[in-house]
Amino acid sequence: MNGATTSLHSSQEKTPMDNKTAPKHLILNSPYKVPEAHWLYQHETKTFEKKPGRRPAGFLKATPGHRGRGEDPGRVVPIPLVNSIRKRVDEWRKAGYPGASGITKRLLDYWNDAERRGGKRFFFCQLEAVETLIWLVEAPDNEKTGIQIPSSGGEFQRLCAKMATGTGKTVVMAMVIAWHVLNKTAHSQAARFSKNIFIVAPGLTVKSRLSVLQPADRDNYYEDFDIVPPDLMDKLRQGRVRICNWHILGWDSEEQIKKKKGVDKRGAKSDEAYAREALGDMAGARNILVINDEAHHAWRVNPKAKGSAEDKDEATIWVGGLDRIHKTRGILACYDFSATPFAPSGNRNADEALFEWIISDFSLSDAIESGLVKTPRVVVRDDAVPEATQYKSRLYHIYNDPEVKDDLSRPAEPEKPLPDLVINAYYLLGYDWKQTALAWRKQKAETPPVMITVANRTDTAARVKQAFEQKKIRIEELCAPERILHIDSKVLERAEAKDEPIILDDGASSSKKNQEKQEAEMLRRQVDTVGKPGEPGAQMQKVISVGMLSEGWDAKTVTHIMGLRAFTSQLLCEQVVGRGLRRTSYDVNESTGMFEPEYVNVFGVPFSFLPHSESAGDAPPPPPPSPTRIEPDPDKAAFAISWPNVLRIEQVYHPHLSVDWEEVESLVLNAGDTASIAELAQTVAGKPDVTKIKEIDLENLAKESRLQSIVFATARDVYNQMKPTWSGGKEILLAQVFVLTEQFIDSGRILINPALFNQDNLRRRLMLILNMSKIVNHLWQAIRFENTKKLVPVFDRAHPFSSTGDMRPWHTTKPCEPTRRSHINFCVHDSAWEASEAFELDSNTVVDAWVKNDHLRFEIVYIYKGVVKRYWPDFIIRLKSGDFLVLETKGQETEQDKAKRRFLDEWAKAVNEHGGFGHWRTAVSRSPSDIKDILHQHGS
Repeated sequence: MNGATTSLHSSQEKTPMDNKTAPKHLILNSPYKVPEAHWLYQHETKTFEKKPGRRPAGFLKATPGHRGRGEDPGRVVPIPLVNSIRKRVDEWRKAGYPGASGITKRLLDYWNDAERRGGKRFFFCQLEAVETLIWLVEAPDNEKTGIQIPSSGGEFQRLCAKMATGTGKTVVMAMVIAWHVLNKTAHSQAARFSKNIFIVAPGLTVKSRLSVLQPADRDNYYEDFDIVPPDLMDKLRQGRVRICNWHILGWDSEEQIKKKKGVDKRGAKSDEAYAREALGDMAGARNILVINDEAHHAWRVNPKAKGSAEDKDEATIWVGGLDRIHKTRGILACYDFSATPFAPSGNRNADEALFEWIISDFSLSDAIESGLVKTPRVVVRDDAVPEATQYKSRLYHIYNDPEVKDDLSRPAEPEKPLPDLVINAYYLLGYDWKQTALAWRKQKAETPPVMITVANRTDTAARVKQAFEQKKIRIEELCAPERILHIDSKVLERAEAKDEPIILDDGASSSKKNQEKQEAEMLRRQVDTVGKPGEPGAQMQKVISVGMLSEGWDAKTVTHIMGLRAFTSQLLCEQVVGRGLRRTSYDVNESTGMFEPEYVNVFGVPFSFLPHSESAGDAPPPPPPSPTRIEPDPDKAAFAISWPNVLRIEQVYHPHLSVDWEEVESLVLNAGDTASIAELAQTVAGKPDVTKIKEIDLENLAKESRLQSIVFATARDVYNQMKPTWSGGKEILLAQVFVLTEQFIDSGRILINPALFNQDNLRRRLMLILNMSKIVNHLWQAIRFENTKKLVPVFDRAHPFSSTGDMRPWHTTKPCEPTRRSHINFCVHDSAWEASEAFELDSNTVVDAWVKNDHLRFEIVYIYKGVVKRYWPDFIIRLKSGDFLVLETKGQETEQDKAKRRFLDEWAKAVNEHGGFGHWRTAVSRSPSDIKDILHQHGS
């Protein structure tokens, strides 16, 4: 059956030289041993070759000068320091840890003796991370000759253990704490150890998770994972462990205090007072060991760095706070733990900057090959016909599709239908989720599988939630509102911002602030307990979030991920996909000594995406042409033009609706644009292995859907668009819309290519389901233009109008000429035609002021072939009469141009009916010679 097929690649071993049969999955190594092999991607044959030996430490970057021409194999950038240290630690381990203290040797022997520990084993990556830190402190100096750890820019040393999500960083932290505290209690004068441990987390979710590092905690890891021999637990409790959220490191500067309205003006805290408050019951401690969890949040701010203001604030507070503590108490060392220890580089054309003080590395590729995490399977093919320049599935990076990006980047109400490509993707991924849920149910699983959506903005997240709750994506089991968790970032921030406990009561509190705290805490508890039996989030099966889910979110039941945002780096892809990689089972296959594979299916996250360098090879790029600065000219403020910011136009309808179907343009649905089958393939090292494919096919979905239910779903969505401004009874509206929907579907105005689909009821129903948004928009457009009695523009309340004076300066190398009657200093010419018309506008006597609509954000939203689009008219003109004229320059007019004009005319009519923004006209110039006549006609 034709449709979109998603391939999930399961990597198989393929050895081209001897053509041997491959293993069935990507797992090559035991999680408890040094990796013995790794996969190497062969770009020429697009297969994976199994290579003996461990994968060198490094990370993947774009090939310089590649510029997106075909598939970029990327280039591995080694981490020399890690590779050097790794060899020496291997030798030190084999030699029996020479130089280590008696306590340290006892711990190392204990950690490597599974029999003494009741059969419990540590992963190799956990042992290597802690061994590397121990080696740097305790190995003989001659063993470390030539090893120089770069400074992080501060006065205390930072050392970073890079460990992929799901490899057990918290256990390593517990091992590090035990090593330091037990050595310090045994040798109190040993300055290289500390029994005062200060742990900083990036939020309450992580802080709560780290409570297991408190030796007194009921569920502490020291006993649960048998990290410390029983006879040493009392010694361990002599240490002090303080865990805090990074917010506690904040402080008010003198400038901030001056701005406060309160009476308390005692000034900024001294470093001494600050340290006492931040350290709490450790206020008198010296020589403190700091552990930063998710340490990629803690970096010294480069003023030119490309990170967001929020990221910079967090980084400044986090690292700056540690600097203040070091001044007064002394920080022995700072151990950073992160899966992605990168900071913004400060170069807009460069990748994020890798922490230079990384001393050990177990990457995501290593973790996949050792079976420590789920294998991500990404969409590589579908059965929709690709565009001429598009070689990957449109489902691979959904947000990058022009129709989707244009739609999702705009403010929108929750009721606005999602783009059809997004709906199509949800049908495929949702249907696969449904099959997974059925399989889990048969196995009597206590919790359901979870699908997560990572959206680009709050509007998109709200629309996704609405689409599921209103069953616009007709996967019934996935649409239960009580099982959809929409993470409201503002509410969640209230729980994250204050490092204090919140006691939930019965909701009858008289304090609005307390109620908000309770709401925030309940949401946080649901978020933190997704997939955990008996907890508030146990039965959640659809999680919708803006941006990334917070670090520390460790739900193990994620099986499907939908990315609806821009992914501009491999790092970002890894951070998002990492939220769904935790395994559900850690049982070893006794015959292989390895874990069995688990998978997570991913749509919309281009997992092998690499950012492209703008340079060509190693040669420096040629200097660009001298640009012209385009900006408002303050000396020509008299020529400023303002226009209303119309968010949408609402219609007041006639009480009796009718449509002349003969006048309605046909809606053509192309089967080649719609995916009904998708193939996914598992990935390693950022590349898919196409030798193993998982297929999702929606044919059964069409069999389960009756035509009458499709009619009702369409009518319901059109009704939802119309009801806010309908003045009569809602039942009357629904009844009329239902009749019009039936007429539309039976009118012959919906054409499906190929024609065979029109004669096959099953395929026709599937095409109607997968193109619901187009059908709804097309029908709604037909109804509104024939039945509108009055137009009501809805303006942006915060910014009801814009002006030429709002333009931010920009630069261009295009041809441009200075202006006389325009507020903008130059008019940029995209064609000789535009240059000719700009000259006429600058000199014609009926023109008072004019501006080319370039970088002004004056746009018109319109619908064409059922898809919501936007366009930017060419010129805005203020006539001497006081009227405004919106001028388009078009040669041969297409059907799409006609649709634009119709919506532009509707915009002008609505604004004129409002009456508060002057009188607006519209016109189209068909050739450079007709501009004078147009101006004379409208200006006289």
